[in-house]
Amino acid sequence: MRETLVLNASFEPLATVSLRRAVVLVMQDKAVVEQAHPGLRIRASAVEVPVPRVIRLSRYVRVPFRRQAPWTRRGVLVRDRHRCAYCGRRATTVDHVMPRSRGGADSWLNTVAACAEDNHRKADRTPEQAGMRLLTRPFEPTPSESLLFTLGADSRAALPSWLAEPA
Repeated sequence: MRETLVLNASFEPLATVSLRRAVVLVMQDKAVVEQAHPGLRIRASAVEVPVPRVIRLSRYVRVPFRRQAPWTRRGVLVRDRHRCAYCGRRATTVDHVMPRSRGGADSWLNTVAACAEDNHRKADRTPEQAGMRLLTRPFEPTPSESLLFTLGADSRAALPSWLAEPA
């Protein structure tokens, strides 16, 4: 199912929602389509709507300040674009750089995406002990970046320039 980015009335990213939820918000005049998928439309008996990629709420919604994005396994895979941090192949698991058994935490800076083979090969060791090198270093995304990451690398490049580059 397609993900749609929801912007506040002030153009700040708020969340991603399903295509169905995005269309409902547009149909109820609670949001307007800022960017649509080219050539794709949703048709019903009396209405035709472009398939939204980015929508903007019509009214400003006050959101409590979020200092950091919440850590999730899915978030780590999306941040690393489903690429193994050790070999670059498709990643399906999350690896703890410092194993949990040795005090490593479930955090953005201690986890990377990894393919099952490399995760198994590294096992309960640090990358140095396993003789493995990290191709990319883990980092903590801002809440806005984590929302943009969920749109994927292909969609991110197709976003308007004012939205593709996080501030």
